[in-house]
Amino acid sequence: MTDNGGRVTKDGIRIYQPSDFAGMHAAGKLAAEILDKVTALVVPGVTTGELDKFIEDYVNDAGAVSATIGYKGYKHASCISVNHVVCHGIPGDKRIKDGDILNIDVTVIVDGWFGDTSRMYVAGKLGRKAERLIQVTHDALMKGIEAVKPGNTFGDIGHAIQSYVEGNRMSVVRDFCGHGLGRVFHAPPNVLHYGRAGTGPVLEEGMIFTIEPMVNLGRPETKVLKDDWTAVTRDKSLSAQFEHSIGVTADGYEIFTLSPAGKFHPTWGG
Repeated sequence: MTDNGGRVTKDGIRIYQPSDFAGMHAAGKLAAEILDKVTALVVPGVTTGELDKFIEDYVNDAGAVSATIGYKGYKHASCISVNHVVCHGIPGDKRIKDGDILNIDVTVIVDGWFGDTSRMYVAGKLGRKAERLIQVTHDALMKGIEAVKPGNTFGDIGHAIQSYVEGNRMSVVRDFCGHGLGRVFHAPPNVLHYGRAGTGPVLEEGMIFTIEPMVNLGRPETKVLKDDWTAVTRDKSLSAQFEHSIGVTADGYEIFTLSPAGKFHPTWGG
């Protein structure tokens, strides 16, 4: 199958051209820049709604479009997931407390390309258990990314993440996954953060997708609240997540959502 000069694999995964990566870098850079800029606002007492308002204004001022506003009825420019919220936390009047950890997830559209990324933040003093959870989650993402190269499989990515997380006596959420990206928000493949090495579709140059492991201190099970968005850990244990948008190159990968200020990890940067 072809579309606009691209190819689609038998698994429904679009193969983009090398020239398309420039558009993904532009979108990814803006998304990462927004997450850099919001860092200073994540302090005890701020509401998640105030953080979201800053993000929405930044997207608009940049001349970009929020991919989440209007998506399946969603009304916000970010998802903000605090403590035991796994993902899709809805911004609102909740005030952040000292010691809270939160994931902020932003997707923007720049000239038709989608930039999707999330990272962890800490308000006030970081507790020791939360610090270890955040570190393991970050490192698991990077181990998954390191498995990206032509000829490897999506199962190799999941296996790298799962084996590292479980080796640290934490659990990988199975109810949510990464996804294909590019000129659409969500597309094949589903990028599982667990699995067996050597299984699943084979990675090819030109594939674009997110890797975004969610890791729990306790068990992996989640439940979605009555708002039909917010996912929480069933055992109320802390959860963390990091997300990058990735493109497969001839000999490895490119990360489109690197932090311009070096703040992707909450203990990095100024």
